[in-house]
Amino acid sequence: MKVHNAISQANLTPRQAFQFLKEGNERFVNNLKLNRNLLNQINDTRHGQWPFAVVLSCIDSRTSAELIFDQGLGDVFSVRIAGNVVNADILGSMEYACKVAGSKLIMVVGHSKCGAVISACKHVKLGNITELLSKIRPAVEEVAQRNHPSTPDAPEHVEAVAHQNIKNSLEQILERSSILNEMYQNGEIGLVAAYYDVETGVVEFMDEMFS
Repeated sequence: MKVHNAISQANLTPRQAFQFLKEGNERFVNNLKLNRNLLNQINDTRHGQWPFAVVLSCIDSRTSAELIFDQGLGDVFSVRIAGNVVNADILGSMEYACKVAGSKLIMVVGHSKCGAVISACKHVKLGNITELLSKIRPAVEEVAQRNHPSTPDAPEHVEAVAHQNIKNSLEQILERSSILNEMYQNGEIGLVAAYYDVETGVVEFMDEMFS
């Protein structure tokens, strides 16, 4: 399996980039991963890289973008932070990935049974974790206003918060980055919100944004 090069990346549309990730998850779920020679891919990328997408996901050990989307070296930029939240450094990384390095898609991937989301629902306060969880609190409050849960850490409430948090992160990318917003408006990139089920390996694609 060959890695992407400057020509293949340049000719790729945002929708095609999305299709690559969808097909990759289907292979992952069915245990049909592509046959890759990673040593050859190291050699093929030694002079440069042309990833077609940037994936923001959680640090959870089960949610590696390269694994759940069956991608190889040089295929995707992987940005990972607990709770798949957005901050200035992550936005800068995405701007680099898309504006400088040519990626065509931004995907935000949350997941089931997320420890960060559960902690936010439980109002955990501990060191720097407190500031991190504050970025998830808007989703907690939005879901609480809609559903009025009697038990805020009930599984169905946690999953609703996880879904809302993914959407919030996607919205913040466009609201807080004029560079990425302009690229989206011009049709240069697409954005997708996705939810990974740690029990089945299936990725649910929630929102697809292509101009």
